[in-house]
Amino acid sequence: MAAVARASRRLLAAAAPRSRGFATEVSKNIEPPSVSPDRIKWDYRGQRKIIPLGQWLPKVAVDAYVAPNVVLAGQVSVLDGSSVWNGSVLRGDLNKITLGFCSNLQERCVVHAAWTCPTGLPAETSIDRYVTVGAYCLLRSCTIEPECIIGQHSILMEGSLVETHSILEAGSVLPPGRRVPTGELWAGNPARFVRTLTHEEILEIPKLAVAINDLSRDYFSVFLPYSTVYLEVEKLKKSLGISI
Repeated sequence: MAAVARASRRLLAAAAPRSRGFATEVSKNIEPPSVSPDRIKWDYRGQRKIIPLGQWLPKVAVDAYVAPNVVLAGQVSVLDGSSVWNGSVLRGDLNKITLGFCSNLQERCVVHAAWTCPTGLPAETSIDRYVTVGAYCLLRSCTIEPECIIGQHSILMEGSLVETHSILEAGSVLPPGRRVPTGELWAGNPARFVRTLTHEEILEIPKLAVAINDLSRDYFSVFLPYSTVYLEVEKLKKSLGISI
């Protein structure tokens, strides 16, 4: 019995190298699957900024600043000089959303648009030029005319209209179809007339939008493909007399 066991062990030991060699030859003959260079590489660990929906692709101007963790989906247009700050979401899945020249949406704003507006007004969300929208605002199928300020934590419902040179105080709620006339300050829930703006206050409205636009330039340069650190290196070399 022991002789049979020894013989079987010798046979297995002699066959093992041949099986390993056969496996090596087989692996050499099998080519790895080819990967097309045109294949799109998706990285699902990060957040997607631009989300096309059907035929609609969000449009962002070359000199507009959109923070890395912003979501733009569908029929969204971010025009020249405007800025969308961290955590904001613009959902253009049902209708158009437009952010005008030198306007800004600050942190955690949510902008949406309905299919239709119960008041018969346009259902798209339109934010005109030199408009400042404070943090944590909710805008849905509303219209904001040029040079306005929307205070933080405000809510503008379907069909609401904020006319030019107007200010909506922080935490205000503008019900569907409500209109804020030009040159007035409104506040409250629901928003009501407070007083007429002074000429000096009206002049400060576009200045605030321009100041935020200038601030966004600093953030915009950080996200360039090669940043601007090389400029600082060149200055340092010149100050130390090192040839460039």
